[in-house]
Amino acid sequence: MVGALEIGGLPLHPLIVHLVVILTPLTALALVLSVFWPAARRRLGIVTPLAALVVLILVPITVAAGESLKEVVGPLPAVERHESFGRMLLPWAIALFVAASAHWAWYRFGRQGVIEKRPSQARIVAVVLGVLAMGVSIGVTVMIVLIGESGARAVWGS
Repeated sequence: MVGALEIGGLPLHPLIVHLVVILTPLTALALVLSVFWPAARRRLGIVTPLAALVVLILVPITVAAGESLKEVVGPLPAVERHESFGRMLLPWAIALFVAASAHWAWYRFGRQGVIEKRPSQARIVAVVLGVLAMGVSIGVTVMIVLIGESGARAVWGS
């Protein structure tokens, strides 16, 4: 495939897309577990925001590789639909990183000091961060499903 981003003669997009497809929902799940299960929050620690950072780095690379592959495949309607869904993932990846980082930073650095001074405000912050984490986790997972489904239809037909 001349013109497509490649590794060893294979198009890059189908090779790295699986990293995004697996790591994004796992990161969302880790974030949800951190919200509802303090033991998981302690064990996961910085791993969740780091995984979200990896997702944030991989998404634009995967999109660029997909655009490169589209130049070879051509502007088929199914490919166009997949591309339009794929372009929607970056804002969700940014939100996942922000939510995971804020959640981790709150419980790592901020929560204890606020609890001692203003316990009601600490509870409000925890609830807001939890709602944000849940919303982002659900949203990014739905996007992954929509993108994956449209990609499968683009490859395998309707």
